Amino acid sequence: MASRLPLSPAARTAPPPVRWETADDGPAPLPVNDFRSLMSAFPAGVAVVTTHGPDGDPRGLTCTSLASVTAEPPILSVCLTTRGETLQALRGCGAFAVNLLHERARHTAETFAKPVPDRFAQTVWRPSPQAGLPWLSEDAFATAECQVVHLAEVGDHTLVLGLVTGLVQVTGTPLLYGAHRFASWPGGAVPAPRHLAGPAPVRAGAAESPC
Repeated sequence: MASRLPLSPAARTAPPPVRWETADDGPAPLPVNDFRSLMSAFPAGVAVVTTHGPDGDPRGLTCTSLASVTAEPPILSVCLTTRGETLQALRGCGAFAVNLLHERARHTAETFAKPVPDRFAQTVWRPSPQAGLPWLSEDAFATAECQVVHLAEVGDHTLVLGLVTGLVQVTGTPLLYGAHRFASWPGGAVPAPRHLAGPAPVRAGAAESPC
């Protein structure tokens, strides 16, 4: 499947940004604070997007802008700050992991949302089973390994499309964020598919970095 969706050249070189021009007699865009108020009223699951930097060290940040794009092939999207170091590392690496946090991982969500010098020193992580990406094994109930297939700069963020090539999942209750606060998924634990039940065995250093 990966051969049918090769790494886009846009994944390693900066694509032209998408720009809008509002006509003088057209409607003005909604004020930023009003837009943020709108989106805060839309609770979403909390994920930490991780990758490797050019020095081999892990990079990552908290993200709630995760969405499914297509099922065949399995492609998801995340939106990352264009000037952030995580996106720059992801662009060079060409791969990333999406760690879906469980309800007990609020501290990790807050840590990766702040400009903390060494975020990974405050959580447990190890190489993911297949791609060797930073896997938050104690904080995530599901982690998807992704190959970057396209990047599109939109405003001050960049839309990243990733082909899902691997998955680790256990039963867990998702962490949500909305209205400026965290909450647990009211439906309780989400069961893992039978063939994915239980964490995959991983030996330290067994997986190599894809970067």
